Amino acid sequence: MNEVFVAAEGSAAGGGLGMFIPLILMFAVFYFLLIRPQQKKQKQRNSMLSSIKKGDKVVTIGGMHGTVLEMNENTVVLRVNDVTKLTFDRSAVNTIVTSAPAAAEVTEKA
Repeated sequence: MNEVFVAAEGSAAGGGLGMFIPLILMFAVFYFLLIRPQQKKQKQRNSMLSSIKKGDKVVTIGGMHGTVLEMNENTVVLRVNDVTKLTFDRSAVNTIVTSAPAAAEVTEKA
C-alpha cells in the first residue's frame, strides 16, 4: 500500500509542471500576436511625431488637414486655410501627408 501512495505523490509533482505549460504557451501567443505588434506600432508613431517639422502637411485624428506653421515640444500650430490657424497637441497628429522638402521639390519642378 505504501508503494502506491509514493507513486501517486510523484505523479502529482510532475502534474503541477504540466499545468503551467499551457499557461506559458498562452502568454507566448498573446505576446507575439498582441503585445509585440502594438509596441512596434507605438514606436513608429512616436518616430513620426518626433519627425514633424515646419511646412509638413498633416492630418489630425479628427480629420483636419493643415500645414504646420509653428511647433514646440507639446503643441503644433496648423494653417487650415489662408487666415485660420489652429493649435493642436502634437499627439493629435495622425499622419504626415507630405513632408516639407518633398513639397519644395514638386514646386521647383513645375
